[in-house]
Amino acid sequence: MLREEVAKALKVLQDGGIILYPTDTIWGIGCDAGNIEAVQKVYQLKQRNESKSMIILLDNDNKLASYVIEVPEIAYDLIEFAENPLTLILSGARNISPALINADGSIGIRVVKHPFCEQLVQRLRKPLVSTSANISGKPSPKNFMDIDAEILEGVDYVVDLEQHS
Repeated sequence: MLREEVAKALKVLQDGGIILYPTDTIWGIGCDAGNIEAVQKVYQLKQRNESKSMIILLDNDNKLASYVIEVPEIAYDLIEFAENPLTLILSGARNISPALINADGSIGIRVVKHPFCEQLVQRLRKPLVSTSANISGKPSPKNFMDIDAEILEGVDYVVDLEQHS
């Protein structure tokens, strides 16, 4: 089931679509972080101001240096020893859609530990955009049943995992 869902989501992402998927924190909306049009679709769906950047997901910390000019050594320790999901805000963002870079040049990056996300990012071979599955300003859904119909209808694919939890 996991492998099938990864394959389906991967195809949608490669075709420039956006997905609704479970993450290690909440349900998220995602797309290929390198596809500027897909990133714009996420902003439109969420009705979110582009001045509010979104984070990217990586499958391992070896890829951090591809997206920021310099990775502080402590970042690797924080990732290794974090017991809970951890998003790092790192300065000197590069090689990523400008829409994902904060005004100060930083970017939010999480190295995922969630099995679906990890496999999807590995297969995509690029960072995955991650943002909460809600309209901007509304509460973030803690579980699938809390996701707004507008979000469900606005994505190109809903991952069929963890929908009953």
